[in-house]
Amino acid sequence: MYIAITRDIQVTALPDFLPDRSDPDQGRFFWSYTIEIANLGRARVQLLSRHWVIIDANGRREEVRGPGVIGEQPVLEPGETFRYASGCPLTTPSGMMQGSYRMVTDSGETFDVEVPAFSLDSPMSNPTLN
Repeated sequence: MYIAITRDIQVTALPDFLPDRSDPDQGRFFWSYTIEIANLGRARVQLLSRHWVIIDANGRREEVRGPGVIGEQPVLEPGETFRYASGCPLTTPSGMMQGSYRMVTDSGETFDVEVPAFSLDSPMSNPTLN
């Protein structure tokens, strides 16, 4: 489990390698990841957009930007949590992801919330500390 807190917004990431969706002989490796976003503050916030940086074991970098997450732009009242799951394919047996979410308060102030960097390791890789 990986955790980051920015301005009273806690983001927890939990990756999981999926061997049944992977084919190492074809250079396809797939992970699911669960993200939990918790509003630990006193203000209501809404998630507007996401920015992901995905790096494979060869150092190839891909950036993904878009509105919301999984087709939603959730509103989090103080004390509320939003959880979702998604996935990431790679052509190497390991890699990493990190990113940010753009949030907005009721007063219109926008800010970025860190998504902690997390490792994508399969049983075919030798885990490396970065």
